[in-house]
Amino acid sequence: MSLPRNEYPRPQFQRSQWINLNGEWTYEFDFAKCGDAKGLSKSHGFANKIIVPFCPESKLSGVCHTEFIEQIWYHRKLELPTDYAGKNVILHFGGVYHDCVVFLNGEELFRHVGGSSPFAIDLTGKAEPGKAYDLVVMAHSDVRSGKQPLGKQAPWLKSRGCSYTRTTGIWQTVWMEAVSPHGLANCRIIPNFVDGSFAFMPEFHSVQSGLEFHAEVFDGDKKVAAGACRVGNGNVVVVKLDDPKAWDTANPFLYDIRLTVTDKNGKVIDEVRTYAGLRKIHLENGRYYLNNKPIFLRLVLDQGFYEDGIWTAPTDDARRNDIQLSKKAGFNGARLHQKIFDERFHYWADKLGYLTWGEFPSWGIGFWTELGTGTPEYDYALRNMLTEWSDIVCRDFNHPSIITWTPLNETCCYLDLFEHRRFLVDIYKLTRQLDCTRPVNESSGYVHAKTDVWTVHCYDQTVETLKEAVCGKRNDAPVWMKDKAVEACAYTGQPYVVDEYGGISFIPADRRPYAENTWGYNAESLTKEQAEERIVVLTKCLVDNPKVCGYCYTQLTDIEQEQNGIYNYDRTPKFDEEKIRGGFTYRPGWSEL
Repeated sequence: MSLPRNEYPRPQFQRSQWINLNGEWTYEFDFAKCGDAKGLSKSHGFANKIIVPFCPESKLSGVCHTEFIEQIWYHRKLELPTDYAGKNVILHFGGVYHDCVVFLNGEELFRHVGGSSPFAIDLTGKAEPGKAYDLVVMAHSDVRSGKQPLGKQAPWLKSRGCSYTRTTGIWQTVWMEAVSPHGLANCRIIPNFVDGSFAFMPEFHSVQSGLEFHAEVFDGDKKVAAGACRVGNGNVVVVKLDDPKAWDTANPFLYDIRLTVTDKNGKVIDEVRTYAGLRKIHLENGRYYLNNKPIFLRLVLDQGFYEDGIWTAPTDDARRNDIQLSKKAGFNGARLHQKIFDERFHYWADKLGYLTWGEFPSWGIGFWTELGTGTPEYDYALRNMLTEWSDIVCRDFNHPSIITWTPLNETCCYLDLFEHRRFLVDIYKLTRQLDCTRPVNESSGYVHAKTDVWTVHCYDQTVETLKEAVCGKRNDAPVWMKDKAVEACAYTGQPYVVDEYGGISFIPADRRPYAENTWGYNAESLTKEQAEERIVVLTKCLVDNPKVCGYCYTQLTDIEQEQNGIYNYDRTPKFDEEKIRGGFTYRPGWSEL
């Protein structure tokens, strides 16, 4: 029987010597949070079984416990292969929600805070090749605290509104690899579309004199460029392509890349396989430009939930299928909403030419309602958010498909406007410092203070009222502003994207409402034809507005009680494909890729 999610979890930094640790683990719930006192960290195995990397709330985990789980303990045996001798053994966790402690044979190894960011533990000196150990993970989560990012997880017992079933504990792949002590820890790849070149900025686990870093670029089996430098953190290698091929939505060409570290005799001591796309994204004249050509963004809201896996896609093919379904409906990308998507999703977006906006799951950490009060708990939440967001931006920097960063969503209900504006400016500046190559939308919808993109959320259900809102007629502003007195100073003619609209609910005749509280943004019940027509005319209204350079339709699929997807929750179609696609591919009057 094959392991679940057995594909390599980090396709942009792939080594040949690795072990997938998914599959059957044992677990114990710790509702009283007294596992330490009970000595659970020293466990040799618990009574209950769970399938990792699926969370205990999911069907695929084999547990399907959907009530609150504030603490859970995991166990599995961990054996290091003998051929790992002489190398650093790195234990990787793709994601554990929300914070966790890792133990080896009862001794604490590592603590991590942040449910969406990956972390790695160097087992060197703590575990020996050829020996077996008891690996225990304690995961803790309190979605009702108001101090941890939960995205669209419900802080109530049952799902309602825009919040759905929770994800607790291990929800991404756990794996192990052997690495040279002087091997690569990371490598930023920066494309220069105009010059037809790539810049490589490697980082190493440790630096030793006499070592060299090499970057080789391939078009299929043919090596088309190469460069090298002495090993040193901060050193840069630039390689120029003689006949450069661009990455775009029509032809998402990716160069294969081999990164190596060699010793003074030329022997390879570390090798990583990766890839890169030669593309440029920038803003000009109120528009998005891809490779110096204007592009209209036809995005869909994708929240990344699955009936059987919740936050975790059941298979790698399921991730690819979501992108293919979106493109089939006429979208050229997605706003990845209130969730950090795993690296395999971004890999498929890169492969399929699918534009995305990366977004932090900021709901649940409403510290902007406390900024300026000196409340220590909220200061702690703010600190955690900045660290986790930084880790994610760095993790996903190399993906050509990501074209915008969105750290926050709908930050209204602030207490102190000055402190709130200051925080928005700070998160904007931090994101730009981490990545100056992409636009930053500091807070999607509602309150803006400093942003590269002007985003608004508008769920008006008639062309007349949607047009009135988007044109700013409701408060005599050049664009839609929730509060003109607050936001006017931040608008300086940025590209204008309606990054939430529509949300039209329709339940096919052969389907039942998911729950008693099933809903959509339309108050009245619509037939299939009426829903299709509304989608088309609202979309046309936005595209025909000369100020608008993109939209994001809510949403790709139904999710539990929020039944306003283009597709059902199980990814089967609701609407006439040609009619829907015709609406979403309707073009503006200006040139578009």
